[in-house]
Amino acid sequence: MNATNRSEQVEQETETEIDNNLAAVSDVEAGIREFVRNDIAYLRRPPQVSTEPLEPNTEATVNNVNSLIQRVAGTSLAEIEKLISELESLRDLLHAEGQRVQREISGYAQLSQAAMKSTRMIADNVTQWKRAADGLRNS
Repeated sequence: MNATNRSEQVEQETETEIDNNLAAVSDVEAGIREFVRNDIAYLRRPPQVSTEPLEPNTEATVNNVNSLIQRVAGTSLAEIEKLISELESLRDLLHAEGQRVQREISGYAQLSQAAMKSTRMIADNVTQWKRAADGLRNS
């Protein structure tokens, strides 16, 4: 009887833990949803355009910021274009070197085959001379 009460108590504790875990998961999911809604809410709002003229000081600041952004962007774009140009020339150089290496390998292969043929011819001639010399000694 005591074991039955104990198992029922363990089941109730387990169910309570599961309920607590589910509640915690639901709270976390709700927090994530709320965060996402707040994070992208500005995308849904129409942009607010001010019809009031800017103060001269504010307008000068805006122009200075725009000028700074254009200079930084211009410098970055120039550097990127220079880098692209360098990479293209490097690609061309590597392509040319690859073709040169292929030609060199082909030349070495042909030279190797010619050397093997010459060596075979010499070996065959030496074998024939040896047979002829052996034939003369035996006669």
